[in-house]
Amino acid sequence: MNAAQSGEVEVVYLLGADEIDTAKLEKTFVIYQGSHGEAGAHVADVILPGAAYTEKDALWVNTEGRVQQGFKAVHAPGDAREDWAIIRALSDKCGKTLPYDTIGQLRDKMVEVAPSFASIDEVTVAEWGEFGSAAPAGDAPFVNPIKDNYLTNIISRASGIMAECSAAFVANGEEGTGTNG
Repeated sequence: MNAAQSGEVEVVYLLGADEIDTAKLEKTFVIYQGSHGEAGAHVADVILPGAAYTEKDALWVNTEGRVQQGFKAVHAPGDAREDWAIIRALSDKCGKTLPYDTIGQLRDKMVEVAPSFASIDEVTVAEWGEFGSAAPAGDAPFVNPIKDNYLTNIISRASGIMAECSAAFVANGEEGTGTNG
């Protein structure tokens, strides 16, 4: 972000990224791809409308490491497209065409690169590898970094109902755990 702020980076591509300091993007050309158009869309020079999670067939990996599959509930409005299709079309325009013309071809490649994607709704065991470095534990207490559980993502922040929940519970000083309210 500092390189974008200084003008060293000419183009920033925000793929659904909204929780950033957009003031640092004033000297760069910003492309925003997403579904709910929050902060990143407001500073974008180009907006590529992406489908929301309810508007696409998709795979997600939850915090447990379990691959989950979602199915399209409704079609995306207007010119919105699934993220993979937007990226595929851009690759063609850039002269670096990705070899995926269907979601099936893309998923085959995903399984080739990360075999756990073949195991929908199963926890796959991964080999334990070396990471990090040893360091002493501090004496500071653990704190919950989430101050408002009702507004933790772009979809929630765009919801009037979630804003009401936030106002009713968070404004009263109740600490959210994600399981209350």
